[in-house]
Amino acid sequence: MGEITKPASAGTAALCLPPALRKPRLRRWEASEYLRLVHGIEVAPATLSKWASVGGGPRYSRINRTPLYPVEELDRWVASKISAPVSSTSEE
Repeated sequence: MGEITKPASAGTAALCLPPALRKPRLRRWEASEYLRLVHGIEVAPATLSKWASVGGGPRYSRINRTPLYPVEELDRWVASKISAPVSSTSEE
């Protein structure tokens, strides 16, 4: 999979993504790559698979047996998991 051609920003993130990731719903390996490129979060496809069975991961849909992750759900999941910036561990 190719790298983004320029840094993603709020208004141009979708334009910077490789064509395979510019879809409304992504397969598991594509969702993993999307999280890495757009949010800087490394999540292996196997981890997404585990979370699909035990819970805690992003919401997904299925077509037949294929899990599809809506891009909006990936973004929503990241927003729900990430904390506000802190300057020390005592602020957590």
